[in-house]
Amino acid sequence: MPDDPQQQPAFARYPSLAGKVVLVTGGATGIGASVVEHLAEQGSRVAFLDFDRAAGEEVARRTGARFLFCDLRDIAALRAAVAAARRELGPVNVLVNNAARDDRHAWETVEPDYWDERMHTNLRHQFFCIQAVAPDMKAARAGSIVNMGSVSWMKAEGGMPAYTTAKSAVRGLTRGLARDLGPFGIRVNEVVPGWVFTERQLALWATPEAVAETMARQCLKGRLHPPDVARMVLWLAADDSRMVTAQQFIVDGGAV
Repeated sequence: MPDDPQQQPAFARYPSLAGKVVLVTGGATGIGASVVEHLAEQGSRVAFLDFDRAAGEEVARRTGARFLFCDLRDIAALRAAVAAARRELGPVNVLVNNAARDDRHAWETVEPDYWDERMHTNLRHQFFCIQAVAPDMKAARAGSIVNMGSVSWMKAEGGMPAYTTAKSAVRGLTRGLARDLGPFGIRVNEVVPGWVFTERQLALWATPEAVAETMARQCLKGRLHPPDVARMVLWLAADDSRMVTAQQFIVDGGAV
């Protein structure tokens, strides 16, 4: 198979996504930027939150999506940004909880303040974004929430215990809120990427040895790219998956 996802055949279009208001967190770079781009191509009205101003403005210029600067660790700022997106685009139909940072850290050096910051960066904002948009979805009796997980904890990966703890908790958040929100027609699912070769990963951790180890573990031997994950998000956001909730979708080439 071609390693470049852009060389693949034409991919699906989802008429139900046209005109939907979609909110994406962490949409300035990596997987999040690809999600924003793919949703905009489907005709969705996209707003995205990020604290990388320069990259966010570039994605907005390229896609026509609405960029809102926001540090998601600040819940008051998060709520204000969601309210601004609602004022500008209308009630939110789809939420993609993508924002996270997989910074490496040794367990021996972790202090309580760092632990709490990692939870705020990788987990807490997912819940509060859901809380902020759920009233829109309840009023519409429909909605789709996609939480981004990670295969790192499934692989018993070391070197970042706060991150793997936070990402494993996304599973519980997804399952519990799928039950709570299901009576209102709101679906809650989790997308779990494997090692996706974003610019950040290539710059920091994609040594020849690490890449070779990943290829040996995967059933499919091609590298994962952000569009591979974004296309799973599209299906879960669209009405095509209308009876799918509380589920976990792993996009990792068969590594776990």
